Amino acid sequence: MSSAGNIESVTIIGTGPAGLTAAIYAARANLRPLCVEGEQPGGQLTITSDVENYPGYPEGVMGPELMNQFRKQAERFGTRFVQGKLIKADLSKRPFTLEFSDGQTITSRTVIIATGASAKWLDIPSEKKFLGKGLSACATCDGFFFRNMDIVVVGGGDTAMEEATFLTRFAKSVTVIHRRDKLRASKIMQEKAFRNPKIKFIWDSAIEEIQGDQGVKAVQLRNLKTNETSELQTEGVFIAIGHEPNTHVFRTQLKCDEAGYLLVEPGTTRTNIPGVFAAGDVADHYYRQAITAAGTGCMAAIDAERFLESAE
Repeated sequence: MSSAGNIESVTIIGTGPAGLTAAIYAARANLRPLCVEGEQPGGQLTITSDVENYPGYPEGVMGPELMNQFRKQAERFGTRFVQGKLIKADLSKRPFTLEFSDGQTITSRTVIIATGASAKWLDIPSEKKFLGKGLSACATCDGFFFRNMDIVVVGGGDTAMEEATFLTRFAKSVTVIHRRDKLRASKIMQEKAFRNPKIKFIWDSAIEEIQGDQGVKAVQLRNLKTNETSELQTEGVFIAIGHEPNTHVFRTQLKCDEAGYLLVEPGTTRTNIPGVFAAGDVADHYYRQAITAAGTGCMAAIDAERFLESAE
């Protein structure tokens, strides 16, 4: 990491599609970016098996392989990588100061935040076993793999209804499992789901366990009112109970929405603090795709480059 006397021009926090694309563009602009890998280098794509919707890969590509290629490209142009868990950021004055759990600090003229968002999970033991083997948290990423299958969606908000409706394009049937007896989703999303003949609902229930061998075969359900358990045959489970933006370190200094996503000026990646930029899922709760994250990573690097030029 930076020594006390060394001030970075651009420090990028996060190494998913947004962070690594920002690194590629910043490095090509001769800004010698420093890229900080967090606890999940490569971001959410490293837990995604087949990526079939990223342009340039007609046969598809494994998520970890795609991120490895991003990283090699960033390194080729001179990006430096360090590992560290960010615990404190002082954005009150420039250069900004970033403090890490191992005691090291980085000072930087600009910061690009690309820490992403983490899917919320059920926290049951079998989740890790079946992740990428019939269990997913992204319908637009993985729905294609569930053609003519019976699948379930867990959740009751807008995200769950959007995912369930989207999945009916591929699946034979979609069963929505919700903990309550009515949905939290907006009226229009509810009506759309209720009208869809492929979507069924199981109310007042939670998944206790996911069962299967090489892939998902069934879910064990518990009715939260009667305490009765039952088994539902299914070949896929989509968790749609929301995402948590990885912004806790910044929330007291940067403007966020109610859910904690960083707010940026429309059409840019600029936050409310000049010199601090946000790219990818950390500021985008709507699209949440690798390609849109990469696009905003490119924008953040260009925004940082122009900021540095105007600041000199």
